[in-house]
Amino acid sequence: MNWEPLLLTFKLAAVTTAILALVSIPLAYWLSHSKSKLKPVIETLVSMPLVLPPTVLGFYFLIAFSPNNAFGNWLNEWLGIKLVFSFGGLVIASILYSLPFMVHPIQSGFSSLPKSLTEAAYVMGKSKLVTLQKVLLPNIKTSLLTGIVLAFAHTIGEFGVVLMIGGSIPGKTKVASIAIYDEVEALNYDTANYYSLILFIITFSILLIVYLINGGYLKRFWK
Repeated sequence: MNWEPLLLTFKLAAVTTAILALVSIPLAYWLSHSKSKLKPVIETLVSMPLVLPPTVLGFYFLIAFSPNNAFGNWLNEWLGIKLVFSFGGLVIASILYSLPFMVHPIQSGFSSLPKSLTEAAYVMGKSKLVTLQKVLLPNIKTSLLTGIVLAFAHTIGEFGVVLMIGGSIPGKTKVASIAIYDEVEALNYDTANYYSLILFIITFSILLIVYLINGGYLKRFWK
């Protein structure tokens, strides 16, 4: 069995999750506190990957990033960036596709905090950034962990989006889900089973640990 697709999968999930954390925290904070008229529109756009078929998103990413398109041609000609059938394209597509899985838990965590917590920090002269870093984020550790794990696990399981934007280039865009599909197409069920079993065990273990932590089972166990 070739381990390259699995390694590429976890690399993609790690990079995607790291970038998502940087993007999702300020976005979730804004969504939980904003009274802007644009808030429902932004929330709808963030949640769209939950209801849209992955192939729809993948198709529009493919069109947008294609060198035959004005935007894709501009990226290629002026910035030297080629996103179609590249790892960079997979990362961008994965960020947008997994965005709600990171934003929603963190937004819920921010919304659950009492306003008095923020107001007390402001009274003590703390800036918004310091309040976010030192006061709010430490109080939503569970929501942060849930968002990070869900985004990571969801990226591991992507298929339609990565197939449309990345294809099946070994060592470059051929992640585990694509490798499973290719092995099934070639009637190599044993290899497909190995890939599937490894992904199942890893994702099950990750989610189990999160539920154990969130439920306080680990603390009780160590006591």
